[in-house]
Amino acid sequence: MKLGFGADHAGYELKEKLKKYLEEKGYECVDYGTHSTERVDYPDFGKIVGEKVAAGEVDKGVLVCGTGVGISLAANKVKGIRACVCSEPYTAMMSAKHNDANIIAMGGRVVGEDMAKMIVDSFLENTFEGGRHKMRVDKIISIENEEA
Repeated sequence: MKLGFGADHAGYELKEKLKKYLEEKGYECVDYGTHSTERVDYPDFGKIVGEKVAAGEVDKGVLVCGTGVGISLAANKVKGIRACVCSEPYTAMMSAKHNDANIIAMGGRVVGEDMAKMIVDSFLENTFEGGRHKMRVDKIISIENEEA
C-alpha cells in the first residue's frame, strides 16, 4: 500500500517517526512535506495529500499538525476525501470500517509516538464494511456533490 504523508511544523517530528515505522512494516511512503520544524501553514499540506489521495496517486493519507484538526479540515475540502482526526485506535478503526475514511489525521501535540503507531495500525489494518455504512457514506458524497 502506498501512503501519502503531510505535516506542518508542529507535526513534523511525529510524521517522520510514523513514516519510518510504516516503511519498516513494508508500506511505501511518499512525503509531501514539510521537511523541517520551520513554521509553515498546515492547509498547504492537508490540500496536497488530499489531492494525491483523491487522484489515486497514493492509496491513503497520514496527516499530522498540532491537534490534527486544522490539517484534516483542509484535506476535507478536497472532493472525495474523508479525513478523520483520531486520538486513539478505536476511532481510527471505526473511521475505516464505517466511514470509509481515506486519510487519518492526528495531533503531534496531542498523541505520543506509541499511541500514534497504534492509531495508524488500527486505521490501516481495517477496511470498509460497506452494507448499511455504504448508504451513509453515499449520503456524505451526495452532500459533497451538492455543495460543489
